[in-house]
Amino acid sequence: MDLTNEQWAVVAPHLPKPRQRADGKGRPRHDDRAVLNGILWVLRTGAPWKDLPDRYPSSSTCHLRFQEWNEQGVWPTVLSALSEHLDLTEASIDATFASAKKGEPMLAKPNGARERRLWRLQTAMAILGLSQLLQQTGTKHSS
Repeated sequence: MDLTNEQWAVVAPHLPKPRQRADGKGRPRHDDRAVLNGILWVLRTGAPWKDLPDRYPSSSTCHLRFQEWNEQGVWPTVLSALSEHLDLTEASIDATFASAKKGEPMLAKPNGARERRLWRLQTAMAILGLSQLLQQTGTKHSS
């Protein structure tokens, strides 16, 4: 599940603008949105970078941008921006949500309205988990 236009509009302003070489040389930079989608795929699935699907930029590109943004302190900024729009009236941590409506299939998919409301929370939780992991492993970022 890649970022929608609405989701990208919330996150994009908090990503640093790429530096361009004065001489105009160098390889073209991959689109930040495509790279962020790849990073979020790894965070959501817990898969190794090498298993990143072909629909995203290469795993090395995504991992290097992930590190670059970490060093620049982007993740706490993005997390803060996401948290400004969170609706925490329905939230659970370290728990599983299971529909209990009578007569509904056991593995019913959540309705579209609930999924649209929860994307910020899900993304924020992934980045928060990432932030905690980075703190535990001693990886530094500048604020």
